[in-house]
Amino acid sequence: MQTEVSLEDVLRADVYRLLAVLLRAGPDEENLSMLATMRGDETVLGKAVASLAMLAQKSTPSQIDIEYHALFIGVDAGELEPYGSAYLNTTPHQSTLAQLRDDMSRVGIDMRTDIDEPEDHIAALCEMMAGMILGDFSMPLSLEEQKDFFSTHIQCWAKTFFTDLQMARHSVFYTGVGAIGIAFMDIEAAAFEML
Repeated sequence: MQTEVSLEDVLRADVYRLLAVLLRAGPDEENLSMLATMRGDETVLGKAVASLAMLAQKSTPSQIDIEYHALFIGVDAGELEPYGSAYLNTTPHQSTLAQLRDDMSRVGIDMRTDIDEPEDHIAALCEMMAGMILGDFSMPLSLEEQKDFFSTHIQCWAKTFFTDLQMARHSVFYTGVGAIGIAFMDIEAAAFEML
């Protein structure tokens, strides 16, 4: 296991945490103001960050809350299901969660009792990746261990989810979140391929 976290890994964890916060609930006024000040660069991820900042400048928390509910909650169901099991079409649903829970236990991640969502929610998986990178659950996990978790539980469906989020009928602010997710999933997958 690694014991020190590089600046690059801190930045990776920051992106995972940003995605987790925005996918758990719509941003409040303070978070929206922070998002509006972000600056991008000429990379694909940088352009996506700049786009989200522009969307944040033009949005209010109440507008985004309505959008979030239409996308993920709805009257009967939201437009999108932010769960790995929904995208992986596993039968039965519990087998995906059972494998995830086994892997969580193996790396020292306890199930959260304060959140009423299955652990394969995209926000939860992003939180887990950030925690594994920074050592929130014990020590920072090695890149190989991070790669195994990413490949098994995120890479196999998250880019499709973020593409769907970007293209969803109700997405306005969340088109920017989808763009960041797509770009970041590509970066992570390419970096892990080099291991």
